Amino acid sequence: MGSAPYNRPAMNVTTTSAPKSSVLLEVELPPERLAHAVDEAVRRLSRRTKVAGFRPGKAPRFMLERVLGPSAVLDEAVEQLVEDAYREAILESMIIPLTNPDVEIVQAEEGKPVIFKATVQVRPEVRLGDYRNFNFRPEIETIDDEKVERVIEELRDEYASLAPVEERGARNGDYAVVAFVGTRDGALFEGGSAERTPLIIGDERLIPGFEEHLIGMRVGDRAEFDIVFPADYPDEVLAGQPAHFAVELKELREKVLPELDDEFARSMGQFEDLAALRTEIRARLARNALDRARHEFAARIIEYAVANATLELPDVLVDQEVEVMHDEFRSSLARQGISEKAYLKVTGKTEADLHAELRPRAEHRVKVLLVLSKIAGAEGLGVSDEEVETEIRRARLRYSEDQQLVRYLESERGRSFVRSTLRRTKLVEKLVDEWLAAHPDHPALPHADDDAPPASGSAVAAGAVGGDVAAAATAAAATDPGSLLTSDAESA
Repeated sequence: MGSAPYNRPAMNVTTTSAPKSSVLLEVELPPERLAHAVDEAVRRLSRRTKVAGFRPGKAPRFMLERVLGPSAVLDEAVEQLVEDAYREAILESMIIPLTNPDVEIVQAEEGKPVIFKATVQVRPEVRLGDYRNFNFRPEIETIDDEKVERVIEELRDEYASLAPVEERGARNGDYAVVAFVGTRDGALFEGGSAERTPLIIGDERLIPGFEEHLIGMRVGDRAEFDIVFPADYPDEVLAGQPAHFAVELKELREKVLPELDDEFARSMGQFEDLAALRTEIRARLARNALDRARHEFAARIIEYAVANATLELPDVLVDQEVEVMHDEFRSSLARQGISEKAYLKVTGKTEADLHAELRPRAEHRVKVLLVLSKIAGAEGLGVSDEEVETEIRRARLRYSEDQQLVRYLESERGRSFVRSTLRRTKLVEKLVDEWLAAHPDHPALPHADDDAPPASGSAVAAGAVGGDVAAAATAAAATDPGSLLTSDAESA
């Protein structure tokens, strides 16, 4: 016959709020629960412990304790009992934990109630403040002739050619190729010599003060001079030390700008003359100014909402965001061909130093995400499965060369990320549009995709609304003169 069903006696659970979005559970279990747990522990241990003279599952408690130690059975019983009771307690208290609990056993003696405490971090309660009645307005940059001409000059500089310099000496801004030999106390040192080093005189790509000695030199000229390495030079052996250099100027070229005429305008695209080019640049600068005004206005609304909200951040969420930002930083270094190890060595930092620097921004990012999520819920905003699929299709096109990212976005976790990102984007756009509707006197701030198909993967690329990547992308598109002439073609 099987054993009768076990009816668990009731337990006492008290919950108390603790710092940093944690909850303290104090749990008291009647002695009968421990007695039953001890019986179960004996059965489990006897099945997996070899005891001479006994078949598996038949060894009594005293023999198990002789083999495993006097506290083995009780320890096993308490561990399993606390684990089971903790699960019951969080279900009873309707707590959704973010971490495993930090458990303290207060009392665990046979014949007495079992008492333990469990502290666990939970999703923080977000108490919203005002997020609508702000007293600031969008600020739209004025586009004047000076700004148009600045772009024209940047375009001329971008399409300039390099011509050999023969009739004069070197000056700042010239493109040079030099050979040099550096010595210390008459001996060569590592990295101190080169046969052909290109540089732009005045950019101080080499040791500060080195390029000043090139001024006035002509191709083929040689010069020698002494110089002192900066005190903060990355190579500690050379930092603050004097050195002697022998230099030869091998090549010298100067930048020649194209003539500012109708022919130049036609070389930039389908422009009849210089006036047409200026008109197009002004129009694009104006559109970029509106895009930037909308983006910055949205960012200010977010900051206003976050500043007025109240919440305590659990460490676990901040720790996770620090790791995310650390991964982003590694990727950024890798794109520049720099390893994290090399970066830490040059800067004299440790990984712990880097995490400490990232933590304030990580805290802010987590706070923004939680506050926007709460507001989106209050506003009743949702995202359909169709919208998620559409965004993922765009991401497949945009990130076709990054299959790891595509696979992540297609996963359940990735789809959840896309959904939450779209939801936050909807919220911020809604708040901006409602303010504009309430202020019809203000110039319209069209959505970035009102005049063109949406940029593929745009919401995914932005990540959290107001994120650094999105801001950087917006700023770059607004200031790069080449983008003023190519964005329409790319979106067509």
